[in-house]
Amino acid sequence: MVDKETRLIKKIKKGNHQAFKNLYDRFADYSLRTAFAITKNQSDASDIVQETFIRVYRNIDSYDMSRSFKAWFYQILINETRRYMKKKTKQARSIESDQLLDFLHQQTEEAYHFDDLYLAMDKLEENHRTVIILKYLNGFTEKDIAEVLELNVNTVKSRLFKARKQLKGMMGGASDER
Repeated sequence: MVDKETRLIKKIKKGNHQAFKNLYDRFADYSLRTAFAITKNQSDASDIVQETFIRVYRNIDSYDMSRSFKAWFYQILINETRRYMKKKTKQARSIESDQLLDFLHQQTEEAYHFDDLYLAMDKLEENHRTVIILKYLNGFTEKDIAEVLELNVNTVKSRLFKARKQLKGMMGGASDER
């Protein structure tokens, strides 16, 4: 998979538009789900993903082939999401949790119902929700998350621990404290 990505990136750097379309097809669904899980708004998520791919296209020549492309891509996506959210916080908006649930259920191949989990995730602080999304929705390792978010690996582990603990508490799991 990494070799295929490397060949794709080399073609894109040479100006191959079909290769960029293939890259888009490869990353669009997960990036849309990631942006939506953070913003809780499908329209915002679409705008963010579009802007992310524009930034990737414009900056592909600066991509360091020795780094993980996935981590580089998601770093751009997360930064774009944060930029968009800062801009958006100036505007009042209300989002129904059901919107998030409906979208994620449409996109998920598994038949399980995660309503309670998604509602609990909605209550997490952004920095905790983001690491949970990258870890469990996108399958990143702690090291990859640290690279994407430009954090220390121990900070990522700490945030994951706190987020899981909060989720467990919100979902009625047994408390570790006695």
